[in-house]
Amino acid sequence: MSSGMEVVTGSILLLFLISFTNANTSPTINRNVKDICEDTPIGAYGFTIEATDAENDPLTYSLREPNAQYFTVESSTGRVSVSRKLDREASNVLPLGVGVSDGPNFVEAVLTVILKDANDNRPIFQESSYDFEIPEDTPVNTPLFRVVATDADTSSASIVRYNIDEVTPNDGFSLFSIGPTTGEVRLNGSLNFTALSTFYRLKINATDGGGHCYFNETNYFSSVAFSFITVVDVPDLDPVFVGTPYVGKVEENSPQGKSVFKVTAIDRDTGINDAMIYCIENSTVDGLFEISTTDGDITVLSAIDRELIGDTVSLTVKATESKHNIHGLFAHTTANVQINIIDINDNWPEFYKCGLSCVKESHFTGEVVEHSLSSVSFNMTVKDLDKTSKTKLTLEGEDKDVFSVEPQFTISDSIVQFLVKQPQQLDFEKKQQMILQVIATDEETNDHSTATVTINIKDANDNSPKFQQDTYKLEVAEHSQVGKVLGTITAEDPDTMDQGNITYRLLPESILLYFDVEPQTGTIFVKNATLLDREVRSLYSATLQARDTDDKPGTTVLEITVTDINDHAPVINREYYQEFVREGGELELKIEATDADDSETENSKIVFGIEPSRYSDNFTIDANTGVLRNKGELDREALDPKLKGRIELNVTATDKGSPPLSTMVTVIIIVEDVNDNTPKFEASKYKFSVREGELGAFVGSVQAEDLDQTAEFNRISFRIIEGSFGSFIIRTFAEERGYRGNITVDPDIELDYESARKQFHLRVEATDLEQKMAVVMVEVDVLDVNDERPEFKPTAPVTVKENTTISTPVGHFTAQDKDGNHSLEYELVSVKCRCNGSLTPCSWFILDPKGDVRVNPEQTTDYEKCDQVLIEAQVVDEYTEKGENNSVTTGQMVINIADINDNAPEFIFSDSVFVVVSESASKGTSVAGVTATDRDSGTNRQIDFKVTAVQFKDNNNQVIDMKMLFDVVTTQQNDFYVGIIQTSETLDTSLKGKYLVTVMAKDTGDLSTSTVMEIFAVDDSYKVELEFTRSQAYVEENLNEIIRALMTATKAAVEIAAIRSDSSEAFRASEKTIIVAYFVFSNGTALTSTEVEKMISDPQHSLVLIELGLADIGKAPLIEPETDPVRYILLGMVAGLVIVLAVLTTSLMCTRRNYRRKLKAAKAMNSASMVTSDNQKSGPVVPGTNKYTMEGANPVLNLNIDTTLVLDMDEDSSDVDKVSLDSLDDNHQMTMSEKDRSMQMIEEEEEEYDSRPPAYIEPLGAALAQRGQKKGSDNAPVGFNNPAFNTTDL
Repeated sequence: MSSGMEVVTGSILLLFLISFTNANTSPTINRNVKDICEDTPIGAYGFTIEATDAENDPLTYSLREPNAQYFTVESSTGRVSVSRKLDREASNVLPLGVGVSDGPNFVEAVLTVILKDANDNRPIFQESSYDFEIPEDTPVNTPLFRVVATDADTSSASIVRYNIDEVTPNDGFSLFSIGPTTGEVRLNGSLNFTALSTFYRLKINATDGGGHCYFNETNYFSSVAFSFITVVDVPDLDPVFVGTPYVGKVEENSPQGKSVFKVTAIDRDTGINDAMIYCIENSTVDGLFEISTTDGDITVLSAIDRELIGDTVSLTVKATESKHNIHGLFAHTTANVQINIIDINDNWPEFYKCGLSCVKESHFTGEVVEHSLSSVSFNMTVKDLDKTSKTKLTLEGEDKDVFSVEPQFTISDSIVQFLVKQPQQLDFEKKQQMILQVIATDEETNDHSTATVTINIKDANDNSPKFQQDTYKLEVAEHSQVGKVLGTITAEDPDTMDQGNITYRLLPESILLYFDVEPQTGTIFVKNATLLDREVRSLYSATLQARDTDDKPGTTVLEITVTDINDHAPVINREYYQEFVREGGELELKIEATDADDSETENSKIVFGIEPSRYSDNFTIDANTGVLRNKGELDREALDPKLKGRIELNVTATDKGSPPLSTMVTVIIIVEDVNDNTPKFEASKYKFSVREGELGAFVGSVQAEDLDQTAEFNRISFRIIEGSFGSFIIRTFAEERGYRGNITVDPDIELDYESARKQFHLRVEATDLEQKMAVVMVEVDVLDVNDERPEFKPTAPVTVKENTTISTPVGHFTAQDKDGNHSLEYELVSVKCRCNGSLTPCSWFILDPKGDVRVNPEQTTDYEKCDQVLIEAQVVDEYTEKGENNSVTTGQMVINIADINDNAPEFIFSDSVFVVVSESASKGTSVAGVTATDRDSGTNRQIDFKVTAVQFKDNNNQVIDMKMLFDVVTTQQNDFYVGIIQTSETLDTSLKGKYLVTVMAKDTGDLSTSTVMEIFAVDDSYKVELEFTRSQAYVEENLNEIIRALMTATKAAVEIAAIRSDSSEAFRASEKTIIVAYFVFSNGTALTSTEVEKMISDPQHSLVLIELGLADIGKAPLIEPETDPVRYILLGMVAGLVIVLAVLTTSLMCTRRNYRRKLKAAKAMNSASMVTSDNQKSGPVVPGTNKYTMEGANPVLNLNIDTTLVLDMDEDSSDVDKVSLDSLDDNHQMTMSEKDRSMQMIEEEEEEYDSRPPAYIEPLGAALAQRGQKKGSDNAPVGFNNPAFNTTDL
């Protein structure tokens, strides 16, 4: 056996032995069926992957396709949570790929996840609207139609119940009912096309039976559909005439055939509207009118004479429907028509004398009283047989101006009479009879008639009595005796029948209390002496009336003057006078008196005087004017104190009549006191002392007196006007003589000896009510007592950075005590932190007895929790002798917590699914977005986004690194930062899977967080080409309508990749346009061309698209499965190695003496290459590397290899050739025994072969590599590299 063969044999044997010695049982996945509620919230627990391992190794759980995007798993426990919304109606079973690893071994399985139903779907009506027409005579309880709604849920949630929620108009609600389970709508009441509505809209509600799954609360869903019911009319009503009542008119003597009136009847079945046939059934006068059978026009049939037939003719007209009604009859109706006959002027006016009947007459007789202004009747009536004529009446004759005729104009039969216009011309003594002619003229034709009227004048008493003068003046002394005659006055009447028959009386009735007159003679006399008082009334006015036999009156005025006698004493207008005079002032009081006697006589002149009394000599009075004055100065103190300033005088008023009469009145004069004295203190000054700290302590008293006699002016009040500084008060007390003021310390003030004021100089003022005052000085000494409390000085705010650990003081409280000897200590009252705007207790800081504030070493300050701390402290004086020893108020210190950059940005979770159509995504296209925030403040919270890595995960779960196909633009929205992910270049349209874009959010302090965005790629296999038989301009113009129709048909978003004209030879004769589109759902899936074609072929949508020009759908290019020749080469090589291994094992057993040498050689071959790569470059894909990744790790060797290795390819390789695969599991699986099937080999090809030897960690590996290398070989070295072994093992 050659040395080269020995090396190969040893290496293979070594691997075989290691496989046996390191064998480990793989984990087992149990219970492959799970169930979960479809409404399980995102992030909630779903189920647990159950797996066991014989060796009880720690298990690591992971998820695989299919449907891994719907769940997340805790790698250490296997607890699976929901990461994306589940939908049982889309698929009630979800196959879920899971993987379990115990370290060396990794197993996969597909769990069957059964989605349990939750009531999350509404009932859906099969029709969007239910529209029907129903005859109005449809019987009650007739089924009308049935609605059907289905619910995609199961069990009770899929059971649908129906109800009519609303009927429009509302009064039709009782007309319809619906079966709650069948959905059958029935007629509940009678319809009426005419009386009720002709249209009803039913709002039908379909509600499911409710249900729940994950949540305990039962959900109910409902949907609404509308039914539009149109009521169809049937002929069931009689016709009706419109516009009644009917009243027409026609002139007499109108020609035959003239239209008089038109009647109209309509069919009340407005939906039928049958034609009418008219006829005249009855007439009050036959043969005058006829009616058109078709249009109801009434016309004249024969001559009409109003004076013969009257003013009206009544017709009964009938309207009959031209078709049978529902009863097989011709429905009809009748109406009355009144035709008024219009008169024409064919007669003239004539005069009649009427009694039981009227006869024509031309002579009439009447009479009138002379000078009367009245009407004169003589039984004359004027008539014109025409109905509408107008007659004018006029007078002729010698005396026509004395009368007027009434009426002067008339349009009907009227009684004619005269009215007297000039009654003065009716004088019996001059003329006893007047004759006149009355002429009646028709104003339209001027035809007239004449009648003669004789008026006889009657005599009358037409004169009244008359006095010679209009006014008579008479005089009489007051209180004259009864019967005293004032005079005789008479009147004359020219009428002979009144001679000697005139009677007299006085008016008004009230004058008869004083005077009266003889009725026959006219003599006037006194009737009552007592009431005749000049002072009460000096002048009377009366009317003397005279009447003749016909009671015609004549009057004159009497003016009676009553003369005066001295019968009244003077009258003073007050019962007494009272006047107030200030002492030292002047009195001037006018006494007023009146005398009721005549002012023109001595009887009313008055003289004033003072009756002698005790103080009357001090006053004088003017005898004529009655003005009372004082002689000298009035002094209140000079009067008798018992009088209290009151002086009484008696003043008389006497007239000058004979005999004289007088009256007396009392005058009271009150001399008012004035404040003419000032208060006076008993001492010129006062001195007192008081101990400090005694509240309300008595200090001393001051006394003062005011010499005024009245309390109004001698009352004194004390006040401290200066020097008190608010520390003292004074109260006033009355004494037998004067007033006392007690000075005390203010009860609210403590005197303090330690203050600047140890002595007070008070100015005390004594004031009467009019502010006359006296001032005295009071000296008060304060005696010392030790009683002061400590006080805090203001503390400035302090700033401390969060997370600080300094032990030195961060702040200090300072207090002071006014007492000279004191010892101050500080005590902590509270520490409060301002968190989220409110203060809560905390313990971030501590306080030393000497006032130092320090950070609590057991706590950590955090700006993000609380931004400010308020410390409250108390200070105590250990040496205080009296009162409280602590401060009145606590001291406060504000500590502001300063923010530092200690929080990294945090991404905000979003359940959005991002999809990109690779073909339509040009540079700058926005495809996704992330949102992040930072808990720090200010500039520390500013975030900038950056794309740090781009990978692509294909449908086989292979992940490859990509170049930076995406970048991110950072924007800010309120307190959040948003990163908009955009494409930086065009995307590969052939890639199937999703992009894994790593986005990093970094703040200004270089703290960062990263997240991986999944962006589903829609590759060109989902491309759909739509052919339109319209021009490109037309397609572009109607693009929005086309997209809307496509979205309605497919329920997917439509992404237009291109619009182009079809330039092929086949379509050159007509315009064709191709739209390249993708149909994408929001969950990342897309429709194929076949699926799109099936959806839009639905007649509901195809008609719309055909109208828009859609002709055909092109097929997406078919991708032929790629053949991988490398796979077959490697399989052949593996088979050959297995055969060699069997041969070598037999040889080894036979040649034990060479075992050690061959074993060392085999282990040395660990770094040697036994496989050439000549054929590997011919395949479309370069297999992976010679390194083991975590996902494709050798389950036996359990190696950890760096997965970030960058692969280099040959210069001649295409871009597709540069795609790296995860492992040989999918593409290049060796043909091995069942025990060795878990071992995988990864190959690595260098882009260029370097003549220099590769770098090896161990010398033995390098030596063996050089030995096995062929000189001048173009092949790159390929070998097995197992870092788990070294030369020490060999």
